[in-house]
This record gives sequence, C-alpha cells and structure tokens, in this order.
Amino acid sequence: MDLGIKGKTALVCAASKGLGKGCAQALAREGVSLVITARGNEALEATAEEIRKTTGVKVIAVAGDITTPEGRAAALAACPNPDILINNAGGPPPGDFRSWSREDWLKALDANMLTPIELIKAVVDGMIARKYGRIVNITSGAVKMPIPELGLSNGARTGLTGFVAGLARQTVAHNVTINGLLPGPFDTDRLRSNLKFNAQKLGKTEAELERVRMQANPAKRFGSIEEFGAACAFLCSAHAGFITGQNLLLDGGAYPGSI
Repeated sequence: MDLGIKGKTALVCAASKGLGKGCAQALAREGVSLVITARGNEALEATAEEIRKTTGVKVIAVAGDITTPEGRAAALAACPNPDILINNAGGPPPGDFRSWSREDWLKALDANMLTPIELIKAVVDGMIARKYGRIVNITSGAVKMPIPELGLSNGARTGLTGFVAGLARQTVAHNVTINGLLPGPFDTDRLRSNLKFNAQKLGKTEAELERVRMQANPAKRFGSIEEFGAACAFLCSAHAGFITGQNLLLDGGAYPGSI
C-alpha cells in the first residue's frame, strides 16, 4: 500500500534506537524526510547514516535532550514545519512511590507529558494551516493497564492521553490527527532495563525472567521495532485521516479486555 506521504517531513524524537528508530525507519521507507533527535550524538549519527544508506531520504540529526527547552528549540529550528510529529522520550525509572520526591514527579511530567504538549503547541497551527498533520505520541501499554513499579510513567503518560483526547477532536476537521501508540513488551533497551530491575528484585536471572515474560504473553514473544514502526507509519498516512484521539495498543494480546 502506498501510504501517500512521500515528500512529507517528520520530526521524530528519541529516534537513535528502540521504538523511535523503528518509526523513523518506517517513515523513511515511505519517502518521508526526517529530522531525528536523541541525547547521544554517536548513536544518533549512526542511525541517521543507516537510514540514509538504506532509503536515500534526507535525514538531519539533532543531538540534544528533547525534554529540555534547549533541546526542543534545537529540534524545532531544524524542523519548524513538520507534517508529521512523533513524540517520544525515555520513561522514568521504576520504583516504589513511597521513595519518589516532588522533584521526581516533576521530572516525569516534564519528560512524558509536558514535552509532547510543548511540541504539539509549536507545530499544530502550521499543520492546520497546511491542512495536513499527523501527530503520534508514543506512550505505554500502562495507560490501559498500569504497571505497579512504573508509577511515574503511569501517571505522566495517562495525563498526556487525557489532554490529547480533547485536542484531537478540535484538529481533525483540518486533517490534523493526534493519536497514541501504546507499546507493550517490545525488545528495546527499556524492556531490558526493566527485566534487570525485576530480576534483581525477585532473585532470578534476566534470562529466566525473559522466558517467563514471553510465555506469559499470548504471542509468546516480544514485539520488534519494525512492527511498531509499521503501525506508526500507517497512523501517519494519508489513509488515516478519520482516526484521531485513539490509543492503539500493541502488546501481543496481553491486555485482557474486550475494548
């Protein structure tokens, strides 16, 4: 299927690896020019070069922390008028809520709620004026099924989801959609760090816990970043203009609800 986005421009956050990289790769394969961001310059430049070589599209790499005003300013200077915005940032660490300070909560909210809102605010009016915009927020399956040790993430990402639910109904008349992608267990550094945390807590090895986690999932495996990227690319396509304010759960069937 031709997604109808060749020649568009996308700003993809936290794209040097993991889910952000999967999204960037999928969009590039559709002919979308990219500005990609991440904190680590070496990994970011390597990803940019890899995408250039495999797809031939223009890729600009902007190293910086997207959760800071300076990081957002640098990214937007390189891509002030994107047709597509992929909001993504590393999640806060796991732990027990009793140990989290007010500063811990503010940091989580800045990264996983307020930063996406700031980026949306910066680009949405231009999208409305051009009559095309696709905004995808990478959140977490925890929005539907909270993960006890990830309370900081549960709270911040659910807050973003609630905000977007209202805004997405205002922008869609202008062919600007805003949706969430909710990953479950994908094989990323984030998943590996959570496995390590829980393995230590439970007195198991990471390999043991990995087998348990895979077997507990109806798909009997973890997802791949390529699968995630393909779902993201479709939500960004010309064919997805009637989909807005939705939260697509990609979790191998782990969530047990019917809705």
